[in-house]
Amino acid sequence: MSFYDTLPIPVRYGIIVFVNVIFFLWFKTYSGIIRHSSFLDGVKLFFSTSCAFLILVFVNYFSFFVIGKKIYLLPGLFVNYVISFVLLFLFRIFVKSFFEVFKLKEEETGTLRTMIYGSDANAIFVANALQSEIPSRFKLVAFINKAEVNSTKTILGLPILSLKKKIPVLLRSKNAKALILADKSLSVSEKMAIVDLCLDFNFKVFTLPAISDWENQNEISKKVKNIQIEDLLERNPIVLDNKLISKQVKSKTILISGAAGSIGSEIVSQIMSFHPAKIIMVDQAETPLHHLSLELSKLESSIEIHAVIADIRDYEVMKAIFEKYQPKIVYHAAAYKHVPLMEENPAQAIFTNVRGTKNLADLSIKYKVDRFVMVSTDKAVNPSNVMGASKRIAEKYVQSLFYKNVNEGGKGTKFITTRFGNVLGSNGSVVPLFTKQIASGGPVTITHQDIIRYFMTIPEACQLVLEAGSMGNGGEIYIFDMGKPVKIIDLARKMIKLAGFVPDKDIKIQIVGLRPGEKLYEELLNDTSKTLPTHHHKIMIAQETQECFEDLHSDIQDLLDSARLFNNDAIVLKMKQIVPEFKSMNSTFAVLDK
Repeated sequence: MSFYDTLPIPVRYGIIVFVNVIFFLWFKTYSGIIRHSSFLDGVKLFFSTSCAFLILVFVNYFSFFVIGKKIYLLPGLFVNYVISFVLLFLFRIFVKSFFEVFKLKEEETGTLRTMIYGSDANAIFVANALQSEIPSRFKLVAFINKAEVNSTKTILGLPILSLKKKIPVLLRSKNAKALILADKSLSVSEKMAIVDLCLDFNFKVFTLPAISDWENQNEISKKVKNIQIEDLLERNPIVLDNKLISKQVKSKTILISGAAGSIGSEIVSQIMSFHPAKIIMVDQAETPLHHLSLELSKLESSIEIHAVIADIRDYEVMKAIFEKYQPKIVYHAAAYKHVPLMEENPAQAIFTNVRGTKNLADLSIKYKVDRFVMVSTDKAVNPSNVMGASKRIAEKYVQSLFYKNVNEGGKGTKFITTRFGNVLGSNGSVVPLFTKQIASGGPVTITHQDIIRYFMTIPEACQLVLEAGSMGNGGEIYIFDMGKPVKIIDLARKMIKLAGFVPDKDIKIQIVGLRPGEKLYEELLNDTSKTLPTHHHKIMIAQETQECFEDLHSDIQDLLDSARLFNNDAIVLKMKQIVPEFKSMNSTFAVLDK
């Protein structure tokens, strides 16, 4: 009998299988999906087979010390251990490679050959997530690195290309059709330069936020999205100091007019983070206010939120709201803002933008509101239309009301005005209009090929409103350094390219002429105005001529009387008397300037 014939062959092999199964279960080597095998799965296999080998060696020597005979030949155990690990590991590699090389070939017809700009941890994790995506949208072919790199280096089996050549050349060299921007260090200007270069050569561009969830690859792949026009604002985003805002807002009752609108709803959202006691959302638009209420109801918050259907033009209704809730801060974002509509309906512009503002301002004094923050517009500067002039009259009223109160020894409400340009993505703005026109196949309509506008994002606009409300001492009109103006026709071309089309070929751009009351460019200051700096270099105070409250109040009463008669010429003529710089452009009211 052999020294190793301690047990029958089936029993000896059974022990080996049993011990290995125990450790496979212990380390859960069976749980990983083979086609998604990673380094961690290889480590699990190594520890599982190693532990099984050590236990079998222990059993072998235990048998020797107990009965004087070994069960296994030690070199045989070691060979079994090596072969088991190698075969199991190679099996996973083979299955993973088979799936990637052969199975995914079926889906490659619908994938987009893509490069990733960046080679840091953020970019690598994005690449991993996209390679694991099912169904696959992107076929990754290379990484692009800003720094000089060795041309033989690879990441995830993909080459790393250096920016020795321009990006379109690199994309063409690999027959790539798209670029994903995954480099967190890119500035806004660098990102814009890359996007413009790619769009000029008809390459698609995608972006994504910085990765913070390093475990959920499915979520990461979903975040890869087309570049939006908001991502290409021609300046770095402005981050405002929130400490003062929190001090002013915390544990107070806040009333927001126009709460269901683009600006109002964003103010509600941002105010929530400063933990007021109550938020009173006032709007006359039932459905949008209902939708906003439903969204807020999903949030876990101790803040009391009240949605109130009301029209700011109705003094008695607004008085009842102030009486019931006793707000301490009012953010006044309700207004009629569409220029062509207000040219046709000047009485409605007066009722909402002037009388509505007057109602809220008067009630703020009456109910001792701490701060009244009015949202205005750059169209109030040297206005060329009824809408802009109505907002300028509202500005004049709240400013003169504040100084009247101060001159009479009052220490009540601080009236503050914020004035900024067009807001990207707001209701009725040019971006949603262009998006809709592009989706329907065009044409994209431009009023004039030379028209320019200042733009900012909705969050930035609302940050300005909150900051101004907290820093103002009363009577100020805050204006914002909005960077370079944007030529609307260039904006249209860029949006068409971002959608994957060629301007004037796939999607036509049509010049339709300036609308009534529209001018080629907007301003943030009157010609005679000066500015004062604030603690924030991007925020300034416009020094406007102060109006006599009694004279202005009398003029506004006459204006309201004219509006009640719906005599458009009389209304606009009175507006021009109140705002001498109001000169109608492209409007039937231009004759009143002569």
